[in-house]
Amino acid sequence: MTRLSKTAVLAAIGAASLMLSGASASAAIACSADVCWHVHEHYSYPGRAHIVIHEDNWRPRGHITFREHEGRGYWRGRSWVEW
Repeated sequence: MTRLSKTAVLAAIGAASLMLSGASASAAIACSADVCWHVHEHYSYPGRAHIVIHEDNWRPRGHITFREHEGRGYWRGRSWVEW
């Protein structure tokens, strides 16, 4: 295998890897009352949390506050609840 063909094969593998990783990435907007945040994982939130999940292209109607937080959990008022 020549150096040029090895480079072409490696480039094709790299491009395929990037396409697959981009296709599996998902995002959404989770809301609890008038507080929303971006999520990258789809969790099964506890029923008592009253979380509504929207697609990433969702646009709110009315006053919504966006707060971001890392990790698994949800906003309850001004507090982040982890589980």
